[in-house]
Amino acid sequence: MPEKDHATAGSVLIVGASAAGLATAEALRRNEYQGALTLLDAEQHPPYDRPPLSKQVLKGDWEPSRAHLRTDEQLAALDAEFVAGDAAASFDSAARTVTTRTGRQLRAYHVVIATGLHPRTLPGQDTLAGAHVLRSMDDALRLRRDLLGAERLVVVGAGVLGTEVAASARTLGLDVTIVAPATTLLGDQVGDMVGGLLTQLHTEQGVRMRLGVAVDRLTGGDGRVTGGDGRVTGVRLSSGEVLPASVVVIAVGARPATGWLTGSGLTLGDGIECDAHCGAAPGTWAVGDVASWYDVRLGRRLRLENRTNATEQAQTVAANILGATRPYTPVPYFWTDQYAAEIQVHGLPSPLDDVTVVEGDVEERRFAALYSQGGRATAVLGWNMPKQARLLRQQHLTGPPGADSARSV
Repeated sequence: MPEKDHATAGSVLIVGASAAGLATAEALRRNEYQGALTLLDAEQHPPYDRPPLSKQVLKGDWEPSRAHLRTDEQLAALDAEFVAGDAAASFDSAARTVTTRTGRQLRAYHVVIATGLHPRTLPGQDTLAGAHVLRSMDDALRLRRDLLGAERLVVVGAGVLGTEVAASARTLGLDVTIVAPATTLLGDQVGDMVGGLLTQLHTEQGVRMRLGVAVDRLTGGDGRVTGGDGRVTGVRLSSGEVLPASVVVIAVGARPATGWLTGSGLTLGDGIECDAHCGAAPGTWAVGDVASWYDVRLGRRLRLENRTNATEQAQTVAANILGATRPYTPVPYFWTDQYAAEIQVHGLPSPLDDVTVVEGDVEERRFAALYSQGGRATAVLGWNMPKQARLLRQQHLTGPPGADSARSV
């Protein structure tokens, strides 16, 4: 296909039209950018939100269209060209040219990369029906169809995604087991005190736990290691125990979607390595889960995988495209809703932190906690106390909520 050349017109090409990419486009228009704007995305779906996939969409509480980030009319008002269903295949950062899987070439004066993550998988997983990852809308819809006809689910992974899927599946009435090397759910993220409480909550809801043990392999219809056609029948643990399963969800983390950038001229490490302003090269920027930037406040490189970061970072990238020189220095934030628990985390907690409950009562499962190391506050957490968590953030972490950012909607 012929090359589309807007490079001399100050145009912007955004690669990835999920939350980070769409928020960048909207921020540009809000700040009176009137040039050519193109959004390229591998999926055919209109831009949609990912947090509901493991909860409302998976349980069937929402129709898939309810997870769309904007209406057709709102997208049209952006006056942008959406190129859907065609993944980026390579990038020449010197020429600022993206070549797509179909051979289309797109050039722009500014290129914003917002390609997100690829889920990690287990060896042989792709050969078995019933073995799932959950990243996209199509992933969620396939998993829901499988769950509706299943009895036993095994979730491999004890992070936010795995525990949300487990909670949703219990709501649907499945027999659910969580297996992970960790000793508590979310322990690697929020420590053993809160992680232990979440583990207790899941156990009370009937979820079986196989913690502190690794997965050896998935088993298929013949009981052997994966490799042939057929359906998953179980998960073999390193202890030798086999957990029977009609559906398995692998939630063992993700890696930045940077494979297509090999040979691009960009520096790739744990994501696309950017400067403090989210610039990866002259005229090239990165935003969202794929971006690793130098945080001047922390004095180190940081990459975040959460919904709020996608929209907050987009505001900085858009401002800098339009001439600002604004470093990106967020107060990280993520949340998870599981059963009756609403958990909000501001900052960067560590399992090594000291945790002090400063308001509420853990036994009542309504409390706010302060995380600290060496006398310095690192994070705050609210369990069914969102207002108190926000106030603690204002008191102990740099910057009030919403400063230099825009909240997700």
